[in-house]
Amino acid sequence: MDAIKITKLTKYYGRHRGIVDLDLSVKMGDFFGFIGPNGAGKSTTIRTLLGLISPTGGSAQIFGMDALKDKQTILQKIGYLPAEAAFYPGMKVKDVLKLSADLRRTGCGTETKLLCERLQLDTARRVEELSFGNRKKVAIVCALQHCPELLILDEPTGGLDPLMQKEFFDILQERNKQGTTIFLSSHVLSEIQRNCTRAAIIRDGRIIACDSVDALSKTRAKRITVHGQVNLDNLDGVRDRKESGDSVSFLFGGDINDLIRALSTCRVTDLTVTEPDMEEIFLHYYEKDGNPV
Repeated sequence: MDAIKITKLTKYYGRHRGIVDLDLSVKMGDFFGFIGPNGAGKSTTIRTLLGLISPTGGSAQIFGMDALKDKQTILQKIGYLPAEAAFYPGMKVKDVLKLSADLRRTGCGTETKLLCERLQLDTARRVEELSFGNRKKVAIVCALQHCPELLILDEPTGGLDPLMQKEFFDILQERNKQGTTIFLSSHVLSEIQRNCTRAAIIRDGRIIACDSVDALSKTRAKRITVHGQVNLDNLDGVRDRKESGDSVSFLFGGDINDLIRALSTCRVTDLTVTEPDMEEIFLHYYEKDGNPV
């Protein structure tokens, strides 16, 4: 059974596009990435999936249950972390965490304490006194403390310093190994590449690619860096060219023999060929035709 199953899911805000005809499945126990820049439709997808807003068309299922009809049952099995969390003013952190646990009718004391220790969260402070990063920690504990079967995380690391980001993903990896399904929405491609096994890329409200992270990262393009006196103006397949001093760096997706012939006429002092990183590959999915080089 799929943890998440979306079929032709569509959401319009009046005449404005939210998401259009999304088809997506996330298997039980998967660590799934949902990639796209701000405005692509990631948060709309999640809010529709959780039954927080009603779709214009299509359907969404979680654990085989309808996202709207069975919302109350579904929400008991889910931990949700929004991109921006708001709390009642005047409450201490410990009271917010207890309220969250009480609403789920779940005793979370041991797990709550452990998470607060790992995230270095002071539960005696009032929420309005917290920095954005510490408020994000409160939201993380609220989402994780009841040990849900499915975690849905929308831009979860905003405001966290690098050490806390590492600790957060260590916790997620541990939960995933224990069987928790994780749906991670992010525009930080390195987070997806380091942690997820599968991912979908969304553009303008539509999914344009969905595969394993390894498969999405594969491309015949190479990152070429050449030092010396180089003229590549007539070489096909050169993209994303960057020049600095006596060096030029570019993505090359053409015939490697053409590149060798072009370089043989130049004065080259050094040459480096590397695989492009995922951010470079991601940009190619966002070109007009939606296809990578």
